[in-house]
Amino acid sequence: MIAQDWSGARRILAVRLDGMGDLLMTGPALRALKEVVPGRTVTALVSPAAAACAALLPGIDDFIVHKAPWMKGSGSDPEYDQALIAHLRARDFDGAVIFTVFSQSPLPAALLCYLAAIPRRAAHCRENPYALLTTWVREREPQEGIRHEVERQLALVGQLGATLTDDRLKIRLSRRFCEQGAMYRRGSRPLIIMHPGASAPSRRYPEASYVAVLRELEHETEAVCILTGTEDERALLERIRSAAASEAPVVCGVSLREFAGILDAADVVVTNNTGPAHLAAAVATPVVVLYALTNPQHAPWRAEARVLSADVPCRDCFKSVCPNGHHRCLKDVSPRQVVNAVIELLQGGANARRRALC
Repeated sequence: MIAQDWSGARRILAVRLDGMGDLLMTGPALRALKEVVPGRTVTALVSPAAAACAALLPGIDDFIVHKAPWMKGSGSDPEYDQALIAHLRARDFDGAVIFTVFSQSPLPAALLCYLAAIPRRAAHCRENPYALLTTWVREREPQEGIRHEVERQLALVGQLGATLTDDRLKIRLSRRFCEQGAMYRRGSRPLIIMHPGASAPSRRYPEASYVAVLRELEHETEAVCILTGTEDERALLERIRSAAASEAPVVCGVSLREFAGILDAADVVVTNNTGPAHLAAAVATPVVVLYALTNPQHAPWRAEARVLSADVPCRDCFKSVCPNGHHRCLKDVSPRQVVNAVIELLQGGANARRRALC
């Protein structure tokens, strides 16, 4: 590792330009960065997809939204990027920490920070970064094993002297949104949130299986079930509800703060390997995750969870679309397994869990 002293860095730029779940899993590292130096401020540079999440993380003082051309799904506008460089230079940051998954290169972001005259720049990097990084932590994944995303980012900031005793995922959640979420409860009946969507097709549990899970949960438990998703997923949720002959409310397009309040009110969340699984962990709600075997480093962190998948030879493919077209890592998980996992969590005392955030 090539390193330099970070103890005098008071104004930190934290670069994390992927999705909401990725930023949530970086939360403990951001808290560690902020807390290790008294008076330190942390500004996050985030993607549009993660902006609402950035506003909830206790390790972030403020944030800048940028659609970086080197990230998936982004366009190219040199003037837009040049304006960001000028803005970062004007902010006079003392250091920049670049957070990536091991398959991403930190060098485009490092160049951005170099051009913005940020004097300290740290990241995991596979190739020699030369002057682009002043703290170079050699990339050893996946050759020497794959760490959980939370562990990976804590290891990076640990090289800068930033450590943390409580590494759970956390968000800021006001009493107002807790109370709004509690309005979905019906007396003492358990509240189950089902979130069937996911941005990557390879991570979606089959629609017909969600239908069966909803039908069986409503038949076998006294639970109130709610279907949640983005506005673009409304048609999916309506199809599931109709096919299950259910009257479960469909809740779409609410703010992330409101959605977090709903998850906080729930007794169990059922979802795919997607952002809401990590948001549920951040509000300490037990979660059943239909876990596609695409990314082994993204399981729920420090959460009461049941992680369901079917082992397949093609596991750990890191693909957004199933490369073999069979989706067996999810299709071979039966609805009965999901229902049993939910009931197990409910019987294990999920109703009595402590909601300390409010």
